[in-house]
Amino acid sequence: MPTDYSDVEKQARGNLRRTLDETLGEHPEVPVAPQVVEGQPTAVLTDAARDADLLVVGSHGHGAFAGMLLGSVSHHCVQQATCPVTVVRAGAI
Repeated sequence: MPTDYSDVEKQARGNLRRTLDETLGEHPEVPVAPQVVEGQPTAVLTDAARDADLLVVGSHGHGAFAGMLLGSVSHHCVQQATCPVTVVRAGAI
């Protein structure tokens, strides 16, 4: 069944903006380069971090094993990224 990806992208951009607003809080001057990218999360993240000084990921997502200490995406990034990776627990910041 066809999907209107413009709606998906619009929703993703809105979610990203809200997350940045919440995360930056009183420090909106912190430089960030937000991007919405289509693709498999582990590949997108490790590719984007290829020339980075640091990749920061959450400890786990909302998959079938949400109670795990380390999710599959964060685990893959720790194993495959070419830069240091920091894994942050939810609510730790």
